Amino acid sequence: MGLETFLHNLHFDIDKVSPKDWEVDWEDAPLPYKLYRGLTVFPLSLEVPLTLEEWKAPEEPNLQRIGHFLWYVFGLTQFSQTVFPTTDQSPELMQSYRRFVPSGGALYPNELYLYLKMEDLPVGVYHYDVAHHRLVFLREGNFDSYIARSLGNRCDISACFGTVFVSTMFWKNFYKYNNFAYRLQGLDAGVLLGQLLEVAKRFGFASGVYFQYLDRAINHLLGLTEEEESVYAVIPLTVEPTSWFTNGDNRDKLVSATELCLELQSIQNNHYIRSKRIKSFPMLTKMNKASMQESTHSFQQIKTCEKLNGEDQLVALPQVKRLSYDLASACQKRFSPEMDFIFEKVTKSQLAALLQEATSAYLYRNDLDEPYMEQESRVSLNVCLNNVEGIPDGAYHYDSTDHALRQIDLGDHRLSLQYGMSIGNVNLFQVPLCFHVAGDKEHFISELGYRGYRIQQMEAGMLVQRLLLVASALEMGGHPLLGFDAKLCDEIYKMHPQGKTSLIQIPIGPYRPRPWLKGSLQS
Repeated sequence: MGLETFLHNLHFDIDKVSPKDWEVDWEDAPLPYKLYRGLTVFPLSLEVPLTLEEWKAPEEPNLQRIGHFLWYVFGLTQFSQTVFPTTDQSPELMQSYRRFVPSGGALYPNELYLYLKMEDLPVGVYHYDVAHHRLVFLREGNFDSYIARSLGNRCDISACFGTVFVSTMFWKNFYKYNNFAYRLQGLDAGVLLGQLLEVAKRFGFASGVYFQYLDRAINHLLGLTEEEESVYAVIPLTVEPTSWFTNGDNRDKLVSATELCLELQSIQNNHYIRSKRIKSFPMLTKMNKASMQESTHSFQQIKTCEKLNGEDQLVALPQVKRLSYDLASACQKRFSPEMDFIFEKVTKSQLAALLQEATSAYLYRNDLDEPYMEQESRVSLNVCLNNVEGIPDGAYHYDSTDHALRQIDLGDHRLSLQYGMSIGNVNLFQVPLCFHVAGDKEHFISELGYRGYRIQQMEAGMLVQRLLLVASALEMGGHPLLGFDAKLCDEIYKMHPQGKTSLIQIPIGPYRPRPWLKGSLQS
């Protein structure tokens, strides 16, 4: 199967992506986290703050603050057991380890690595050991110049106290979803990025996301085997004034991954993932190889597209103040309802606050935007509304510039959307807001090559996480879904002339408490 055909099927014809006889080997499932063996570790503080209400002033971080930061970004927060009835006497138990970010099947294919320069730690590269809430020391040394050149000299790494690397371990969700895992991996990485950026604000850390870098050089620094795991994004962190995405003195100097890798000795650290029978995933390996960047001359920016206003009727939304909420509470309350949605009226002000906060907070520094230009977001929000105060039922596009809804097609679309779902795990007739994140139908492949697909999925995931956090702050739940009919949704929103498509579906609304025994790993 060719790569373009694979990406098309991954979005529009999921059944063709994976073999029909695929069987999940549940007994040989990998752990949802990576465990390194035989290396120096630095335990992190378990006394995490119980609230994250105000944005902190910039302050030089220490090991304690980094521990708190990492726990809110990706730490274990909940242990879950689900009981499934069986035909015999003994029920089946499924266990999962939850975090504040959602993940397809709670499999969490991503890992976090950090390059840190702080007084109470040796300078070097670390892995965040989620299971034990500690840092594992992988490589010692100052790598400011190495990382800066891997980014094309577009960031002053010497002014940053740390750099975060978000990677993907392919097997961690391939074992269950086969080739469909590739789509999930980008979205999961994006959701994690969205959480990281929001938590960074609360800790007073300035950040920027680099989607373009020399893959092999960064993987070599971390000691990753590219057939097993690869970095998807690089995020420098600083509390000092820093040059972001600028044309530095050496910006135009060609840097190659091959040259950089020769500067560092390779490291091969022993790690454990539990699975004993790891199957090959040639399509994911092929996509990852095709997405890699060998030279800094391949780095591109995406030009601002002209905004298409059309003749659609506008529904003005009320001006509302920016939400001020406790991020810790919103994380803890975040819930993905299934049959738990209840059909209650949503006010116009609630909808306005949800849309305004999700899209305004989504704006972030990145290496794709043209500098000093007001950039249209590459992903946008469409929504099918039902039972919203003062707004007719129908399909709408949210115009963040005008803070208004563009009317696309009036009417009740719930039956069509329900029929379009591959699994009936959510009753959309109980959902007042059914969002769809939209993006370029060609995934920016002409500008960014095959790397454009995973970048688009990450940006969609970042917006999804913003929606979920704000919905939680407004006492609503949201359930991200990929089992939906993208072609059907594109027709509802009449997106074909715009060259856009629906990337993910997120029903959002009030819900009833689920009857379960629930505890927390936070005392």
